[in-house]
Amino acid sequence: QVQLEESGGGLAQAGDSLRLSCAASRRTFSRSAMGWFRQTPGKEREFVAGIGWTTGRTDYADSVKGRFTISRDSAKSTVYLQMNSLKPGDTAVYYCALRKAGYLSLRVDYDYWGQGTQVTVDS
Repeated sequence: QVQLEESGGGLAQAGDSLRLSCAASRRTFSRSAMGWFRQTPGKEREFVAGIGWTTGRTDYADSVKGRFTISRDSAKSTVYLQMNSLKPGDTAVYYCALRKAGYLSLRVDYDYWGQGTQVTVDS
């Protein structure tokens, strides 16, 4: 088992930047990928960004491409989401996720989830 703890959410104005962090409780826990998802009330959770843990390969939802950047620090067992040029439409609870195995799409098959961190963007 592994626990994921997100931090860095909060209130921002349109055009601002925020950086989310997600630390895994066990640094040596094997994983193939980590990712970020988000959810708003009444909607399904949607993929935002993912990163291959050993390859560094990344994938982004079209809605955030060019504005958000996912990165990882293997030594700290931490994944980050740098969010620039925030829009009110980015308002959501953001969840960190970890996938134990699999090497195809970075958008699916995640095994562990964090509790989520709220991001609110005012216009």
